[in-house]
Amino acid sequence: MHSYEVEIKVLLGEKERKDIFLEKVEQEYPTLTLKRAESQRNHYFEGWSPADLLTQFEKYLSDEKKNSLSRLIHDATSFSVRTRGTDTQTILVVKATMNAETSANGTQRIEWEADLFPMSLDTMDTLVQEAWFSYQAKWSRDRESYALDLHTHLDVDKNAGYGYIAEFEKVIEDEGSIDSAREEILAIIESLGYEELNQERLARMFNFYNTNWGEYYGTEKVFVIE
Repeated sequence: MHSYEVEIKVLLGEKERKDIFLEKVEQEYPTLTLKRAESQRNHYFEGWSPADLLTQFEKYLSDEKKNSLSRLIHDATSFSVRTRGTDTQTILVVKATMNAETSANGTQRIEWEADLFPMSLDTMDTLVQEAWFSYQAKWSRDRESYALDLHTHLDVDKNAGYGYIAEFEKVIEDEGSIDSAREEILAIIESLGYEELNQERLARMFNFYNTNWGEYYGTEKVFVIE
């Protein structure tokens, strides 16, 4: 069985706006808990079928991971492949959608991942490229991960290029609950006085970064795309 991620982003931009946002969240959710803070490198790829990826990595994966990726390849309508490196993890990620949204930025996705640490990020990237994928862009971010309540997670990211972005997420097992989970997240965002980052604007931001990522990766630079 697949788990479904329902994610909605809020664009914050500057640090001052991020601090105001977190103050509002803390007032609304006094039990807010910081679960993790870390720096990440996220490398996005584009290319061939994930079936080639499975062939390339199968000797590194458990039977459970191989089977779940195989089912995902069979069921999904679109895919995005990426690698993620932190001080303690090296993760292969496949994000997939079952609807018409993109797998890169959709709000309703299935995420498959496998942590192959101590494999290096460079080694993992090479294996992905040997499966006929090529770099789309390299991203860097600092992430703070919070438990908003029992079922809702909040990540506050400082992304190169984007500035600060908040992402609310619910992970559900029942596909029939996707719409209600989305409505619950939107209600939380509206109660805080914010709105969802429009998917069309997010797509424009994503495309601009992909074209210019060499200028922003690993830097403090931020752009504004309306």
